[in-house]
Amino acid sequence: MLWTVTADEHRIVIVGSGFSGLGLAIRLKQEGIHDFVLLERADAVGGTWRDNTYPGCACDIASHLYSFSFAPNPDWSRSHSGQAEIWAYLERCARDHGILPHIRFGAEMTESAWQADRQRWRVQTTRGEVHGRILVVATGGLSEPATPDLPGLERFEGAAFHSARWDHGHDLTAERVAVVGTGASAIQFVPQIQPRVARLSLFQRTPPWIVPRGDRAIPDWQRRLYRRVPVTRRLRRAAIYGMNEAAVPAFMHPRLAEVVERVVAGHLRKHVPDPALRAKLTPDYRMGCKRVLVSDDYYPAVTGPNVDVVTSRIAEVRPRSIVTAGGAEHPADTIIFGTGFHVTDLPVAQRLRGRDGRLLSEHWHGSPQAYKGTTTAGFPNAFILVGPNTGLGHNSVVYMLESQLRYVLDALRAMERRGVAELEVRPEAQAAFNAEVQDRMRGTVWTAGGCVSWYLDPQGRNTTLWPGATWRFRRATRRFDPAAYALRGPVERPAPVLAPA
Repeated sequence: MLWTVTADEHRIVIVGSGFSGLGLAIRLKQEGIHDFVLLERADAVGGTWRDNTYPGCACDIASHLYSFSFAPNPDWSRSHSGQAEIWAYLERCARDHGILPHIRFGAEMTESAWQADRQRWRVQTTRGEVHGRILVVATGGLSEPATPDLPGLERFEGAAFHSARWDHGHDLTAERVAVVGTGASAIQFVPQIQPRVARLSLFQRTPPWIVPRGDRAIPDWQRRLYRRVPVTRRLRRAAIYGMNEAAVPAFMHPRLAEVVERVVAGHLRKHVPDPALRAKLTPDYRMGCKRVLVSDDYYPAVTGPNVDVVTSRIAEVRPRSIVTAGGAEHPADTIIFGTGFHVTDLPVAQRLRGRDGRLLSEHWHGSPQAYKGTTTAGFPNAFILVGPNTGLGHNSVVYMLESQLRYVLDALRAMERRGVAELEVRPEAQAAFNAEVQDRMRGTVWTAGGCVSWYLDPQGRNTTLWPGATWRFRRATRRFDPAAYALRGPVERPAPVLAPA
């Protein structure tokens, strides 16, 4: 067969335009690399900060750290920014750094397959086919909502939606609302809707540990200072990072977590005087085992006279109610699911076919693994941003992302410098890295004492979080390490057949 070049071929194909995709695109431009395309299934950039528009949606991490170090924003209005402001920041980053012309909106990736004979990725999208030397998966772990399969849900006659697909056209005023789940989203929207609903039934499977957010408005004089004296902004960012990183020992050593629990429990006692309700809201697991949540207003909201915290298991959904084990019936006009996302079973893994033609999900067998959270054996020239074991329970994932971006850029430089057309992490390097990660997980709050959480995959491995200090991950990804990879030159390509003159 002849070696042909398609009209829609690029050096780099990036899937997703949230923090990860935009961050890489900006850094590519800053490095003088312009031959890339971003595939975005929606009609705007922003990823999870575009999609999650529920009332009260905000970031748990302070604004000056939950932003790019290479695209700083001195004008954050609050210490912990809301969804609209973060989305506006990402849109501004795309516009100001010239990324918009590289984005193909309404182009959802349906399948990507490695073509060994051409050393290219063939990417099928809802807008046609794209080819690229490098494929970067930047879809993130919080992109596909997870809704429980409740018996009888299809018969429910009222409105029902996930918090990530909030129905803004539906008025909750004076309604009987059932909220299923008490995770990070629920503790933000519950205080917003509680004052206007007639009745709020909060179905809680496991109470979360909640620490105060301490959100505040950033005064004008401080924003002016950040604009005029950039070093003050950098110092603020460093201070936030240091304070967050100080929590690492409590996660790594459960006995220290026990000490922190006694302090955090005071937040619950302060806002929930009723001992019966307080007992329902008190976790019975080590702090950090599940995601630690931050809120200043959740506890006051659930003490409202129109709120009922239900801890019994849901047995079935009826046309206008939810019935729990034991037969108690809770009337409902609307059901809102605050039940999180597909994290360890990423849907994108069912759309990537590697060298052997098998899907990434088949390689993983339900237990995601990657080398340094970024590359996977059997998938040449493919990078995953915010991949397995790069999540955090204490600090900004943007810090982890920027570490990965540095690693990817250095890999691209190495390919150019060595004349390499193809790189693929060696299976033994990937296995050794993941064995070390899981070894460091032992004895931590995430694995000790029978901890069960969405951090764990079906095999009981924590394949979501990075175990320990984030600076260790940055050090591990500071430079591309070619010894861990199989590096291959260009394949022999047939000379083109020339038509007779």
